Amino acid sequence: MHWMILPLKRYAEFSGRSRRMEYWMFALLNVIVMAVVFLLMGVTGSLGDVGTVDPANPLAIYGTLFTGVGLLLAVWFLAILIPGIAVGVRRLHDRNMSGWWYLGFIVVSFIPFIGLIASIAFLVVMLLPGTPGPNRFGEDPKGRGASEVFE
Repeated sequence: MHWMILPLKRYAEFSGRSRRMEYWMFALLNVIVMAVVFLLMGVTGSLGDVGTVDPANPLAIYGTLFTGVGLLLAVWFLAILIPGIAVGVRRLHDRNMSGWWYLGFIVVSFIPFIGLIASIAFLVVMLLPGTPGPNRFGEDPKGRGASEVFE
């Protein structure tokens, strides 16, 4: 549970490094919260209204999804937007990459076909281990390569 809420404790901290555990446990927390909210929407009948939306008004589905229990989903998204970006940037720092790569991946992901490749590349980067020892963004969060070990 500690790893799941650590990005919320480091809310808007874009400096430093984050381990894979911190990034992926935060992603798991988001999946769990969204599953619970969708389950609540299904139990309360909020999702049943999606099929009755007027097809002439394509924006009407948003009114259905973001009323009642669905409003929790919008609140959760707004609450995790900044910590999600911050943990992604810190994760890139752990790979010794600038945080601007995050913006690059987001922008390129809007290009058809190339965006799919960019999304897969981003996933691979998030799965790779961080650079051992200190790098230009700080000390290794795992403590590998620390000079105190050899003293």
